[in-house]
Amino acid sequence: MKTFSAKKLRGSVLFLAGLFSSAVVAQQLPDFTDLVSENSAGVVNVSTTQSISRESLPRDFEIPDLPEGSPYHDFFERFLDELPEHRRNTQSLGSGFVISGDGYILTSVHVIKDASEIVVRFNDRREFEAEVVGLDERSDVALLKVPASDLQVVEIGDPAALDVGEWVLAIGSPFGFESTATAGIVSAKGRSLPNENYVPFIQTDVAINPGNSGGPLFNLDGQVVGINAQIYSRTGGFMGLSFAVPIDIAMEVADQLKTKGRVTRGWLGALIQSVTRNLAESFGMPKPVGALIAEVVPGSPAAHSELKPGDVIVEYNGERLDEMSDLPPRVGATPVGEEAELEIIRDGKRKTVTVVIGELPVKGTEAERGAEDDSDDLVLGMRLETVQEEDQEELQVDHGVKVMEIVDGPARDAGIQPGDVLLQIKGEKIANVDQVRELAGDLPDDKSVPVLVKRGARSLFLALKPPGNSSENGVTQ
Repeated sequence: MKTFSAKKLRGSVLFLAGLFSSAVVAQQLPDFTDLVSENSAGVVNVSTTQSISRESLPRDFEIPDLPEGSPYHDFFERFLDELPEHRRNTQSLGSGFVISGDGYILTSVHVIKDASEIVVRFNDRREFEAEVVGLDERSDVALLKVPASDLQVVEIGDPAALDVGEWVLAIGSPFGFESTATAGIVSAKGRSLPNENYVPFIQTDVAINPGNSGGPLFNLDGQVVGINAQIYSRTGGFMGLSFAVPIDIAMEVADQLKTKGRVTRGWLGALIQSVTRNLAESFGMPKPVGALIAEVVPGSPAAHSELKPGDVIVEYNGERLDEMSDLPPRVGATPVGEEAELEIIRDGKRKTVTVVIGELPVKGTEAERGAEDDSDDLVLGMRLETVQEEDQEELQVDHGVKVMEIVDGPARDAGIQPGDVLLQIKGEKIANVDQVRELAGDLPDDKSVPVLVKRGARSLFLALKPPGNSSENGVTQ
């Protein structure tokens, strides 16, 4: 009779346990087959034709500054001389999806912008030439219309119900490979990207590549929760960071484009910045939260309210603002002409301010728009000059002192740079260098103070610690 040694028996048990564990894991993984088969008909490939000519080049296009005798200089000159008056290129550039059976389709603006012809192709090989109903560059959402009816429509979901870690799936045409499905999880919500203040993006690790743009992001219930719009990449290909426009924002944009041909958003008219730990301390806040007003745009809704630079907005219409990026989407979603109630912190105390929200200008963003003393003495590690009246227009200020030089010290630690104009220190308007010197002598040595500076076209607050206390002190979060 054959017997098993203890070692062999233990190995067999481990092998069976491994098989059982793998089976359990496989059962826990989602099965996307039904989701893909039931929704692929509502996802389309978007191809565009663009006309390229000398006139279509940017107005400021110039031959790059290359070394004398460089062969590339001749190449660029020949390129400009030989560029035909009209050259047509056809490329499969993106994806889209059907939101109504009578032919309305959502995609991304950058997929169809400047196209002379747009062709939408369905997975049953039907093709239609599409017209642009409207587009909104701020959200990168475009609405198309094709002459078709009885189209399969995707189901719209609720992105607010998404949880970080939840499975999601994308269907699109990466690199022109139609009806490609890729899956991943929600990595984060409410992401704010550069130049995209009004969209709280959904971040995923779903594989998104060129051609996926404009395609739908599905939850496990087969509902569209976002439009795949951007990737973060150093190579041009997928690197694990993908971003989608929440579908509720996209549908609101589509509704406005359909009904009035353009999109209106609420506007506060204040340049805001994040509240750092040191700034929170300087404003008497227990922890860094909210959006700090660095500048109020003249003539804006904020300018017609009680708001002023140095206020920290911590609530908007009863909703808490944990980050600066929480504010723009809420303001943008507020109907023009409606009153908004803002909870602010000013001088360490809470205050409620009411603002009548205006309409965001079509062009530009929220962020667009003394006594003489030439002392060379250093103040807080800065060499300063009072801004003279004849220089105020160029510097876009009506008061302040200009930072001419920075050496090691509190100013450098605070992030102040040569060329900055100091406008306020600890809430006090700065008129000349002597005033800065006087204020510097009265600053507390145990905490940061807020300093408002003008840097180019923008204003921002920085937290400055007086000499002898420039190290970072921990604040319990």
